[in-house]
Amino acid sequence: MTKDTRYTATAIALHWLMAVLLFGLFAVGVYMTELPLSPRKLQIYSWHKWAGVTAFVLVLVRLAWRAGHRPPPLPDGMSALERLGATAAHGLLYLLMLAIPLSGWLMSSAKGFQTVWFGVLPIPDLLGKNEFLGDLLQGAHVSLNYLLLLVVLVHAVAALKHHLVNRDDVLVRMLPAGTPRN
Repeated sequence: MTKDTRYTATAIALHWLMAVLLFGLFAVGVYMTELPLSPRKLQIYSWHKWAGVTAFVLVLVRLAWRAGHRPPPLPDGMSALERLGATAAHGLLYLLMLAIPLSGWLMSSAKGFQTVWFGVLPIPDLLGKNEFLGDLLQGAHVSLNYLLLLVVLVHAVAALKHHLVNRDDVLVRMLPAGTPRN
């Protein structure tokens, strides 16, 4: 594999950091909703919101990095349909990584719970308190998260298919091992 077929070290680091963060956010999100109301539940909700704001900021960093650093080209053997699918899936992943934290922020605002990032930096509410709208946004937030989980699973299966069946470098070029281009 040449330097031109690998992602940059920064892109690889951001990809895997986001993957770990998103899986953690999803798991904590599912866990916390089942807890009875308590100081512990409120603390976990705060942590979840801090991590969500962090994920949002990292997505913006990732988009900025990508704007200045072209990803490596897709393998020549990929069909037009596969290329379209890869482009659409990546676009949907970025869209969801932006929409999910925004829906959580809007939901928290509408439910009257301001987010204070790491307990220090108050994030302004985007909406006034509105219980009905807060419930709608909660449903959207949950649905978007399950859609993200589905798209991530398809993304992972596609990467494994390329690695195990096509035997191309689609998966390897995003793995931390090796010498990434800078």
